[in-house]
Amino acid sequence: MHRKRFYYLISLQYLGFRYSGWQNQPGQKTLESMLVKTLKFVLPDQKFKILGAGRTDAKVSALEMNFELFLEDRALNDNDSFLQLLNFNLPPDIKAIGMKEVDNSFNVIKDAKLKEYIYLFSFGEKNHPFCAPFLANIIEPLDIELMKNAACYFEGIHDFSSYTARLREGTNTIRSVLSCELKKNDLLTANFFPEKSYALYIKASGFMRYQVRMIMGALIQVGKGELSISEIKKSLENKNEVKLTYVAPASGLLLNKIDFQKS
Repeated sequence: MHRKRFYYLISLQYLGFRYSGWQNQPGQKTLESMLVKTLKFVLPDQKFKILGAGRTDAKVSALEMNFELFLEDRALNDNDSFLQLLNFNLPPDIKAIGMKEVDNSFNVIKDAKLKEYIYLFSFGEKNHPFCAPFLANIIEPLDIELMKNAACYFEGIHDFSSYTARLREGTNTIRSVLSCELKKNDLLTANFFPEKSYALYIKASGFMRYQVRMIMGALIQVGKGELSISEIKKSLENKNEVKLTYVAPASGLLLNKIDFQKS
C-alpha cells in the first residue's frame, strides 16, 4: 500500500556557538540532532525525517536557515499551532520563525538558488567576552579601506580552488559570486559591542567548504599587509596553484538568507 507523505519547509534562526555544526555526528551536539530530538517529542508515534538546505560548520550561526520536514501518513492539523509547540520545546538558542507546506516537486537543496552569508568582525583591541559568539576579534590593526577594495575582486566567475579545504577530486571549483562587499556592521548591535565593527556580505548560488571563511581570512591578511591585491587576483585565476591556509574563526560567520526557486 502506498503511504502518503506530506512536506513542509521550515525556517530557523540559531546561535551556533555551542553546536558542532548542522549535520548529525556521533557523540556531538549538533543542530540536526537537537531538531530530531525535539520533533520526536512533539510528533510522538509519527514517522518523519528532515533534510537541511545546507550544512553550517561548528559555531556558525544563522538568521535564516531552512529545512524540509517529511511526514508519513498524517498532515499537521494547524501550522501555526505546530510552530508554537516546536518553539516551546526547542532550546533558547534555536527558534523556528516560519513554515509552509510544499509539494513533492520541491527540493530543499536543489531549489536553493541563492545564499547570503555575513561575516562579522572587529579589530584593534580585545572585545568584551560577551562578543565571542557574534564577532571575530582581530587584535592587530587592519587597513579596512584596502580590505574593502580587495573584496570586490571576489565578485564574478573565478576558480576558488585556493578557497576551500579538503578538496575532493572532481569538485567544480569554478564558482560565481554575485556580490562581495565589506562595510560597517549595522546588522547586530549590543551595548557590549566595540564602538566599531564590520561585516562582509557575500552572495552566491552555493559555497564550498570553508569558502567564505577563507575569503575572509585572505581579506584579513590583506588588511595586515600579509597579502597584496595582486596576490588576491592571482589566487582567483583558473588552475592557479596559490596555497592559502588562513581560515577565519567560525564564530563570526552567519547564514543570513536562502532564496528558493520555488516554495
